[in-house]
Amino acid sequence: MDLPILNNRPEPGQTADSLLSLPVVQLELESAKPLPMSAKEMADRGWDEADVVFVTGDAYVDHPSMAMAILGRVLEAAGFRVGIISQPDWHSCDDWKRFGKPRLFFAISAGNMDS
Repeated sequence: MDLPILNNRPEPGQTADSLLSLPVVQLELESAKPLPMSAKEMADRGWDEADVVFVTGDAYVDHPSMAMAILGRVLEAAGFRVGIISQPDWHSCDDWKRFGKPRLFFAISAGNMDS
């Protein structure tokens, strides 16, 4: 059995990390637009309706440490059109009507404050 850490010990001054010898490749990545939070942002994407509308008590932050961003991006990667309504005004139904009726469902989270 060949174990590199035991059988191929580096000489003093030599690096043991074979990843350092690999060429560095620079990729041109486009930053993804945040998930739409209004009918205008939805229309800018060329959508006439959302498949799923997430409603959350939290502010929407498009970052992989935030639950709505993770859930929304996973659904988006699966091909669903996702809209976000964050911190809706509970005195009015207007925020709930922002995207119209979703094709599939509203997904509701109280957010971190009430969880």
